[in-house]
Amino acid sequence: MMSQSNGIDFEPEDFEFDTIDEELLVDSRCQQILKQFYQFLQQQGMSAEQASDLAFSADLYLRDYLIDFGRQNIVRPQSGIITKFAGSWFITHTLDPELAIIERHLTALIELYRFMHRQHLISAYELAFLLKEAGQLDYYRQRIDSFLNLTADGFVAWDAECPAAF
Repeated sequence: MMSQSNGIDFEPEDFEFDTIDEELLVDSRCQQILKQFYQFLQQQGMSAEQASDLAFSADLYLRDYLIDFGRQNIVRPQSGIITKFAGSWFITHTLDPELAIIERHLTALIELYRFMHRQHLISAYELAFLLKEAGQLDYYRQRIDSFLNLTADGFVAWDAECPAAF
């Protein structure tokens, strides 16, 4: 599967990395996708501020979560990847996790993955399971509530239900 947009071609292998130099190249490619995503949102009628907010959330997800934390190929999404992000990683990497903030990030991920599908970076099958995971708001609400009410050594059981690690 190859994407071509604005003269930029990507193959799935372009997002594989083992060395720091390869990771820096992948990071640069992600920045290109994010810039295209931001421009696409504006072309669809979104204000610059709205597009910027969604691109910021998509950036956190792609570069901080998928690449830096997860060491994942962004165009080969695994089942459960959004659930791990919203149900664990985001909650534990945020000072005051709130459902409204997670919802904002999930909206960005829905738009990002729709854009990536439109660019032929992910398949329709992948888009479908990603959208389903992004829609599990009741689950994410329960995860936040249970996290905020943890006592003593409750984190181990909480984390075991939906571990952030890949």
